Amino acid sequence: MNIVQLTPGAGGMFCGNCLHDNTLVAALRELGHDATMLPLYLPLQLDEEDQSAGQPIFFGGVNVYLEQKSALFRNAPRWLHRLLNARGLLDWAAGRAAKTRASDVGDILLSMLRGESGNQDREITELISWLREHAKPEVICLSNALLIGMTRRLKAELRTPVVCLLQGEEPYLDALPDSHRDAAWRLLAERAKDVDAWIAASRWNADQLTKRLSLDPARVHVVPNGIKIDGFQIGNRQSAIGNHKAPVLGYFARMCKDKGLDALVEAYIHIKNGGRVPRLKLHIGGSCSPADEAFVKSLRARLAQAGYIGEVSFHPNLNRAEKISFLQALDVFSVPAHYGEAFGLYLIEAMAAGVPVVQPRTAAFPEIIAATGGGVLCEPNDAKSLAGNLETLLLDPPRAQALGEAGRKTVVEKFSAEAMTEATLRVFATAAAHFQIANRKS
Repeated sequence: MNIVQLTPGAGGMFCGNCLHDNTLVAALRELGHDATMLPLYLPLQLDEEDQSAGQPIFFGGVNVYLEQKSALFRNAPRWLHRLLNARGLLDWAAGRAAKTRASDVGDILLSMLRGESGNQDREITELISWLREHAKPEVICLSNALLIGMTRRLKAELRTPVVCLLQGEEPYLDALPDSHRDAAWRLLAERAKDVDAWIAASRWNADQLTKRLSLDPARVHVVPNGIKIDGFQIGNRQSAIGNHKAPVLGYFARMCKDKGLDALVEAYIHIKNGGRVPRLKLHIGGSCSPADEAFVKSLRARLAQAGYIGEVSFHPNLNRAEKISFLQALDVFSVPAHYGEAFGLYLIEAMAAGVPVVQPRTAAFPEIIAATGGGVLCEPNDAKSLAGNLETLLLDPPRAQALGEAGRKTVVEKFSAEAMTEATLRVFATAAAHFQIANRKS
């Protein structure tokens, strides 16, 4: 099958959506499919081999911005348009984009959702022209629902079905200012009718967006995220407490408040103050953009004030091998996100390393814990409940090890890149078949 994956770059940050899409395309190619990954807006930041390497960037961030702000620029000559799409310039723009909040780009989002009637229609034309010449896709897959404004033209001009992934758009949309939020949801619901099939990372995610966008449930499929298992081999993971070395609590996600890093720091301080796990260390890893630096600085100050900064280490922007080594050194893992997380790729990565997890009883977390048996749940937005559950596992090495082993076994069996890709292919094939039947009738 000839498949095109369209994935936005995340402004110089490691992004769960980008990692998911890159893993999917790599697995599709390994299965013998002709899969093309095209980056949108900005270059992709990845910790594995970049499956979009050598491909042009469409909807270049600088052009998209100027098209929104200047009616004159929308008619700029093609040479200027291409000059502003140079990868070096977009790399520079990526650093600035990392500081951008959802509320700052609401007008661009609305324009993109309007598709052919928006200010970026020229970009859709460029993409369609390239796809006609170079890809000729049987299925086009959009990385998230914020891209569906282009669906109408893609289908009409390429005669190709469009499948859209659901990867946690709700928090982003709900963070928009009042002047843009309701309009964005309305446009999404309207344009959602153009999409042939939807793939959600969890049942919770599917149910949320089906309700809010009035989607046809028959077109919404749940395909859990999967990861490349290679490299996550583990040995005997007996607890550090039993081995007479300092136990380690870990976090690996974007270093920001939304992911609950502040709550984990407070839980760590609570455990340390309790004195039952006096040698406990805290390792904090993950993406850290310029926009996150002030928040991380405040956490360092809080830890210094509590007297524990010397027992905490920060590991920003690790590559894949470094990430795996980081996870394998942990005894318990937690990313107590404050918002409705659609999945949490970091959970199955920790479980693949044999590490038990503690997560809030909210959003997709109960579903993942139930499916894997790899952790326990605590009360949401409650640092003491989080601390209590973390401490219980740290003080019960046999239970922690059993949870870690159960989680790893399930991830290997059900949450691998191969399992995700095979399920995704079934959705692609069904969407393509239905599209062909509908076209024959018309």
